[in-house]
Amino acid sequence: MQKNFHSGFAAILGRPNVGKSTLMNALVGEKVAIVSPRAQTTRSRIMGVMTQEDAQIVFLDTPGIHTPRTRLGEYMIKAVRSALEDVDAVLVMLDASDVRAQDMEIVEKYSHLPVPVAIVVNKIDLVDASVLAPLLQKLSAYPVKAWLPVSARKGSGLDELKETLLSWMPEGPKYFPDDMVTDQPERVIIAEMVREKALRNLRDEVPHGIGVEILSIENQGDEKRAVTIHANVYCEKESHKRILIGKQGEMLRRIGEQARGDIEKLLGQKVNLQLWVKVRPDWRNRQEDLKTLGYTQE
Repeated sequence: MQKNFHSGFAAILGRPNVGKSTLMNALVGEKVAIVSPRAQTTRSRIMGVMTQEDAQIVFLDTPGIHTPRTRLGEYMIKAVRSALEDVDAVLVMLDASDVRAQDMEIVEKYSHLPVPVAIVVNKIDLVDASVLAPLLQKLSAYPVKAWLPVSARKGSGLDELKETLLSWMPEGPKYFPDDMVTDQPERVIIAEMVREKALRNLRDEVPHGIGVEILSIENQGDEKRAVTIHANVYCEKESHKRILIGKQGEMLRRIGEQARGDIEKLLGQKVNLQLWVKVRPDWRNRQEDLKTLGYTQE
């Protein structure tokens, strides 16, 4: 007798840089969200789909919870609120190696939701028992359904996390086909891959002012030819443009080479990636620019 199918949606919350995107990528089994050591790497609500024989969980990776200082920041916080609508479970994440007052405020705020909540303590590979045990003891005071120590990077504790979430999912339909792992269009994923490599290579003052616009994708599906992608990389200052390009174009070339490798894996074809750097002063506060770069919610 075939088991009933269970399915549902789970939102992943937490302050910036606690490992939300790394966790979702690990649970889904593919890279659907970019990852970098920079805070606020994720700017939009990103969906990842984990499908098993008798169940499907749709994860919603959200931007880090922070106090917005730009219109882009306000959009990011709206994306968090939007992700909480009609979900079946919520994961509130902390970094075991760097617990701050803001983390506890987030735990307090979201531990009383009317759906099952799990506190996920990530990066346990970076701390020993003398740190982890009292932290878990402190978190046990909050009225949530589960407290789960994991290492998203190493894979520790993920099986228990999956089993816990699956037990919370109601009977329901298969929302997405077996081979679908995200709702992000390829154009958006490609832009994010370019931005990720910029985040990983640039100085502290530059990354938050970077946006990527894909202008065209040519020859896709023609296995005899390379896919040619033209993209603009936007920054907010002329000085940032010089840093982005680098001496004799070295920095931009490095970003392009690293991004091309990921894009080739995504598309299954050779890629010719052409990047241009443009200055758009204060684009994060201009509605028209935010819309151009995909950061708007209807």
